[in-house]
Amino acid sequence: MVGTIVRQLARNATTEEIENSPFGAYFMNHGRGVYPANSGGMPFDANCLAVTGDPIADLVEDLAAEQKARAVYDNILRVSDDPDVSDAIKFLREREIVHFQRFGEALDRIQNKQSHKTTKGIGIKDRF
Repeated sequence: MVGTIVRQLARNATTEEIENSPFGAYFMNHGRGVYPANSGGMPFDANCLAVTGDPIADLVEDLAAEQKARAVYDNILRVSDDPDVSDAIKFLREREIVHFQRFGEALDRIQNKQSHKTTKGIGIKDRF
């Protein structure tokens, strides 16, 4: 969604405006297309995913990712002067908050389940 917002904001910009903007290098590489990358230009790839196979570790990682995304949206809202952009970002920010809450509930359930089990061994299959 954020990439699409940027594309829509730039769709009527002249080549000169684009070349002289902070997004000049981005547009030289990707044109007006939506290219999944962070604000520093790092493209999205599987390195962004953190999976250990341990549900507690993975949920804590998910919680952190949701909070980081919320912080990015907060930063965008601080600099946005376009009401349509701000509305879309507020919607995405709310989703991050809900995701954080659901991941937290899942973590609580797993931790409560573990605290009620008797540990039979030390292997991972005995933990869950």
